[in-house]
Amino acid sequence: MLAVGVGAGYWFASRTSSVSGQRSQIKDVKQQERKILFYRNMVNPSVISKVPAKDAMGMDYVPVYADSDTDENRAPAGQVIIDPVTVQNIGVRTAIAEEKTLSHIIRAMGRVDFDEERMVRLHPKTEGWIQKLVVDKTGQWTKKGTELLAIYSPQLVSSQQEYLLALNNLKALEESPFKDIRQGAENLVKSSRERLKLLDVPEHQILKLEKTRSIMEGLHIHTPASGIVMKIGVREGQFVTPATELYMIADLSQVWVYAEIYEYELPWVQIGDTAKIQLSGIPGRQFEGRLDYIYPYAESKTRTIKARLVFDNPEKLLKPNMFAEVTIYAGRKIDSVVIPDAAIVRSGTRAQVFVVRGAGKFEPRMVKLGIVSEGQVQVLEGLHAGEEIVTSAQFLIDSESKLREATAKMLEPSKKTQTQSLTGSKHD
Repeated sequence: MLAVGVGAGYWFASRTSSVSGQRSQIKDVKQQERKILFYRNMVNPSVISKVPAKDAMGMDYVPVYADSDTDENRAPAGQVIIDPVTVQNIGVRTAIAEEKTLSHIIRAMGRVDFDEERMVRLHPKTEGWIQKLVVDKTGQWTKKGTELLAIYSPQLVSSQQEYLLALNNLKALEESPFKDIRQGAENLVKSSRERLKLLDVPEHQILKLEKTRSIMEGLHIHTPASGIVMKIGVREGQFVTPATELYMIADLSQVWVYAEIYEYELPWVQIGDTAKIQLSGIPGRQFEGRLDYIYPYAESKTRTIKARLVFDNPEKLLKPNMFAEVTIYAGRKIDSVVIPDAAIVRSGTRAQVFVVRGAGKFEPRMVKLGIVSEGQVQVLEGLHAGEEIVTSAQFLIDSESKLREATAKMLEPSKKTQTQSLTGSKHD
């Protein structure tokens, strides 16, 4: 039994030794197949050696192979690798680049003004004297056709006389056997009556003249449109000419609001966009209108572009020269890759983001930016939808990235020289 036990033990030991030897030989063969360039200090990677060595702490240098495919060798310049605990401590937050529709809301200050298309400036058609002012107060509302004043004019008197003579002449020639004579009398009446109408003599006074056949000294002037009397240019007894402005009347049922838009917001707006205004003088009310016109020039002092908005004002609450808070809901929408504005690291004319490449790994990447809207930025180049980017603490990562990139550039020539010398000595 003793002899059998000793024999079995010897056989097992020799078998184990044979397997270990085979494994060691395979490992040596594999290591020989991989070409070792040099050995690197684990504590200080800039320290390398041609032959295996130990550092001051007794730790072996790590071999660097020619076919090494580690993350460090494949990483782009400036990539930062941070311990996950440190990432959490410095408060790194991330977001996903999304492909979505980008819209914009523009806020500006505005000023209420008259609708120039609804303003009337009234002038007399002839010289004369104001006999009576019927509407003599500014701010008074007038309806279309309302009598404003009475004017005495020698030209109007003579025009009335001519019309009466034409009427009498027509009556005398009504029974004339000559058709041309009757036709001439009728034409004279028509032309005389038309002249009175061109001088703004109202229809009811012409009818009264035809009925009474008596000349009126004071002829009425009526308002051609409804509105508020904004200005009265004459008083009773004043001599006026066609150059004299009698009244300025504005229809405030619709008003204009002028808003100043900054240059960077101009690509968003277009005619027809919805707009809303709020006024401190009318608390709790919001008025809705539309963008009607964008002026083709910029203001030299403010560097803004004037936009004209149109608002209905049936209650006459919006008054000219009131200030308003304007909100324009831009109708133009843009489909693109969008990221938070907080993710951008700006340096001069360059814009950079940090892309998450893995746990604690951050890659700097240059991007080309488009328009900005409500804290969101359009990315034109450099980033794809679905990529994860850093939105906070990126300035700390940027500092570390620049430091590592600068260090790598400084060490690159020495590493290249050492690699060449090691390769050359081996060939020798």
